Amino acid sequence: MVKNYLLLAFMLFFGIAKASTNENQPTTLVNYIQSIKGEVNLIPNDRKIEIEKLANYVKGQIQANKPVNLVFICTHNSRRSQMSQIWASVAIDYFQLVGKISTYSGGTETTAFNSRAVSALERAGISIDKPTGTNPHYQVKYSDKLPSIECFSKVYTNPFNPQTNFVAVMNCSDADKNCPNVKGASFRTAIKYDDPKLADGTPEEQRTYDSRCRQIATEMFYLMSLVGKADR
Repeated sequence: MVKNYLLLAFMLFFGIAKASTNENQPTTLVNYIQSIKGEVNLIPNDRKIEIEKLANYVKGQIQANKPVNLVFICTHNSRRSQMSQIWASVAIDYFQLVGKISTYSGGTETTAFNSRAVSALERAGISIDKPTGTNPHYQVKYSDKLPSIECFSKVYTNPFNPQTNFVAVMNCSDADKNCPNVKGASFRTAIKYDDPKLADGTPEEQRTYDSRCRQIATEMFYLMSLVGKADR
C-alpha cells in the first residue's frame, strides 16, 4: 500500500497521471508549473526533511477529518510569506486539496505586499489586481473556478487570520527567532527563505525575486505532493 501511494504521488507530481485538470488556469501558469516539476530533486535534503515534517502533520489532520489552516509568517508580511501563501494555494488546487487546507499569511509588523514580489508572481503567470494605497489589498487569482485570494500586509494575529488551531510556518529567521511561541498555533515549523529585499535597487533585483519565487513554488508543490497522496 505504501509503495502504491509513493508511486501515485510521483505520477501525480511529474505528470504521468493528472492531479487535477489545468484547463481553468492561464497558459503561462500551466507552463510554469510544468517547468518546476523537475526541480524538486534540487531541493536540499535538510529542507526536504523540514517540508516532510510539515506534510506529515497536515496529513494526520486530514486523516482525522480536521481542518488545516496554514499561516505563513515573516517579519513584514511583504514578500516571502505572501509568495508562500499564494504558491501553497496554487498547489492545493493542483493536488485537489481544496476544502481540506486553507492558507493565510501574516507578520510581526505591518508594511505592504511588496510590488517587486507582486511582479515576480505575475511573471510566473499569477493574475493580480493592483489597487492603490499604502497597504493595498491585492486580489490574486490563479483559477477560473476558484475565488481570488485577498492579499495584504498584516500582523499574523489580524482577525483576517485564524486565531486558534492553525499551523504557523515561519518563513524568515527574524520571525522564527522573535516568535518562539506563536499564540494560538497548534503546530509550529520553520521553512525559511533568504530575503530577496537584499537585491532591491541592484542589477540583480529581478533575477533574485524570480529565483525566490521559483524556489518557493517548487517547495510548496513538493509539500502538497506529499500531502495529496494521503487522500487517495
